[in-house]
Amino acid sequence: MLRGTYSAKPADVKRQWHVIDISGKVLGRAASQIATLLKGKHKPIYTPSLDTGDHVVVINAAKVRVTGNKETEKKYYRHPRAGMPGALKVTNLETLRRRKPEDVVLNAVRRMLPRNALGRKMMTKLKIYPGPDHPHAAQRPTVREVDA
Repeated sequence: MLRGTYSAKPADVKRQWHVIDISGKVLGRAASQIATLLKGKHKPIYTPSLDTGDHVVVINAAKVRVTGNKETEKKYYRHPRAGMPGALKVTNLETLRRRKPEDVVLNAVRRMLPRNALGRKMMTKLKIYPGPDHPHAAQRPTVREVDA
């Protein structure tokens, strides 16, 4: 008989590969489901202090959809030179999508994960491609559908 709370060990974690096609899907909804897979919250062995998540391959990132006026009004802020006053760079979603479409999904997912070493480790399991092709067929990933 088990007593207490179950805590997974690193040896208990079995990682799977998932392919998610997000063409025509809403960015925030898709990103939250991707973050859930990366964290491992869909598994019964989920432990908050351990990386129990799976690998996720996102395809068609350039065709992700946003609602409202986010295409022109959503801003991304970054500091290319740390500690340098006046170095703030601002980019809107439309420009970022044209330049690097995979960064739109990357930013959305990264901001839904923990902001610590565990979150950085989870991000290494995320692969994003702007088109339908990806080089991860050898891992035999399962195709998952995200909710609209």
